[in-house]
Amino acid sequence: MESPAQRRLKAIQGHLLSFTTIDGHSYLQPNLTASQFVHSQGYSVVLPEKLQTGKWNVYRSVRSPMRLVSRFPDHPEIGTLHDNFVHAVETFQDYKYLGTRLRQDGTIGEYTWMTYGEAGTAREAIGSGLWYHGIRKGSCIGMYFVNRPEWLIVDHACAAYSFISVPLYDTLGPDAVKYVVNHADVQAIFCVPETLNTLLSFLAEIPSVQLIVVVGGVDEHLPSLPSTTGVKLVSYLKLLGEGCSNRQAFVPPKPEDIATICYTSGTTGTPKGVVLTHGNLIASVAGFTMAVKFNPSDIYISYLPLAHIYERTNQIVLVYHGVAVGFYQGDNMKLMDDLAALRPTLFCSVPRLYNRLYDGITHAVKTSGVLRERLFRAAYNSKKQAIMNGRNPSPMWDKLVFNKIREKLGGRVRFMGSGASPLSPDIMDFLRVCFGCQVLEGYGMTETSCVISIMDTGDNLSGHVGSPNAACEIKLVDVPEMNYTSEDQPHPRGEICVRGPTIFQGYYKDGVQTREVLDDDGWLHTGDIGLWLPGGRLKIIDRKKNIFKLAQGEYIAPEKIENVYTKCRFVSQCFIYGDSFNSFLVAVVAVDPDVLRDWATFQGIKYDDLGQLCNDPRARAAVLLEMDEVGKEAELRGFEFAKAVTLVPEPFTLENGLLTPTFKIKRPQAKAYFAKAISNMYTELSTSDPTPQKL
Repeated sequence: MESPAQRRLKAIQGHLLSFTTIDGHSYLQPNLTASQFVHSQGYSVVLPEKLQTGKWNVYRSVRSPMRLVSRFPDHPEIGTLHDNFVHAVETFQDYKYLGTRLRQDGTIGEYTWMTYGEAGTAREAIGSGLWYHGIRKGSCIGMYFVNRPEWLIVDHACAAYSFISVPLYDTLGPDAVKYVVNHADVQAIFCVPETLNTLLSFLAEIPSVQLIVVVGGVDEHLPSLPSTTGVKLVSYLKLLGEGCSNRQAFVPPKPEDIATICYTSGTTGTPKGVVLTHGNLIASVAGFTMAVKFNPSDIYISYLPLAHIYERTNQIVLVYHGVAVGFYQGDNMKLMDDLAALRPTLFCSVPRLYNRLYDGITHAVKTSGVLRERLFRAAYNSKKQAIMNGRNPSPMWDKLVFNKIREKLGGRVRFMGSGASPLSPDIMDFLRVCFGCQVLEGYGMTETSCVISIMDTGDNLSGHVGSPNAACEIKLVDVPEMNYTSEDQPHPRGEICVRGPTIFQGYYKDGVQTREVLDDDGWLHTGDIGLWLPGGRLKIIDRKKNIFKLAQGEYIAPEKIENVYTKCRFVSQCFIYGDSFNSFLVAVVAVDPDVLRDWATFQGIKYDDLGQLCNDPRARAAVLLEMDEVGKEAELRGFEFAKAVTLVPEPFTLENGLLTPTFKIKRPQAKAYFAKAISNMYTELSTSDPTPQKL
């Protein structure tokens, strides 16, 4: 039976004429009589949520406006992750798939590769090995180690035998890992020797676990567990052998079956288990492949956490296209060395790394001498102008300047992706110019199986996250307490809500929190504030969840202000704090050590170490002054300016508990961590004039 939405869309479809463009994509040409039903904006089309309201507030991709994609257009038979990998094994059997530099003895060499066919054989053995140990369909399998080929092989085994994979962040800490294992009733855990010790420390407190498999461990070196624990401990190689000797036929899942439970660390409380089906993940990836194309000749470096939906979805896309995946050594400090050895063509990252890349290149330019700096500026401005105008830049600039920069990522990157948090438009333009390749930013969540929107190929406008994934639709809902409405001019604004086959099934065993974000009409409320740019492109401008109210009643969105202040040359990271007891904001800034030291040298300030320099009132005043200038340029409102700043020499990291695995600030933890500094700033300000400046 058709739903009301399907009937409405069928009615609309009757008013539309389809046509095919030169590049083969199907777009829509509105019939003149249909103007009251659909409005095309170039990258998106706008459909009414309810015909009787006449409100044009639901945006879809122009690539598939009449129906939300749930399968690959070229391969509609692929409905699960298992189907996807079977397709890859059959199509790309002898192509390189999984590459690593780590030898068995722990030394580093050139990349050696496992083919798609070999990986397919290994996944069958691992799945059969789990079955041999009594693990059955629907059981949860924990993965407690960082990126390496075995991670993906285990994940493929889970899909082939209808197990549910449960990634465990190594950065979550023992308590959170224990919580997730118990909450998901995990029956088998794959770990490495380093994480094995953590598991054994609370083995008696995770009663659901029947089997622990140690990747990279040797059986004779594994500890023997008392039989009273009821837990078997084997090496990955032993499990592989057991599976080879006891082959079990595949137990293929259905699209509606749960593929994974991804626990989001979040910024508060205990982790929440996001339940995603095979159909959810295939839909998300199918929509993505309509926007971006990869090839079997491509090579990708995997170092972003596989426990995070961003990298997880990347891997599903790569399998579909038969791409080779080379793994880093497991040490971010050695990533550049791995890039030089692998020379990837595809590179995905997060703004934090791109910012560091930008800082490193610009610092090298500034210290290279006047003539070289002038040459770089001339080359940069000329090439940027050509790109923005849709022209081919002169190859001379690449030969003289940019090829040396391209070598930092191996010299062959043709595609760069960014996600997890907003990328500064300046940084995006810089990457496009310096690396001479396609640079696209996307936006997504674990709850939406990753991709909500992505920039379109050939779109040179920076500062937005593109148009909707063809597998979902987006609308902006009014947030009156923050003065964001669909009537705002020149751009409609509101909370970003998403609906479609990519939307998660709910938080595992948590109906209350599920209902907080998923409404009765199937719309997921993201908590992000967006606006629609011309052409139907989405721009993220604020965050609803982290807003707080100052004493005078003004609402503050700290992430927006932090993003502004990180453009200040002194600021590496920034934490903005305020509350309803105070009428102004304060800031804790993790400084850029090189910039602050250079400033101190220029000022003739003597100091023993960076900590002492951070405490110098002159340094705090200089940083706050420049933050004020950056704030004025960004047109912050008077009450959005930080009135005091504390400088700290140490960055906010996963290790000190101030960042989530997706590099967002953990606000409650940061508040507690910097409680004394915050108190001191408010005490100091109370003795001066605390009135927020007016602009």
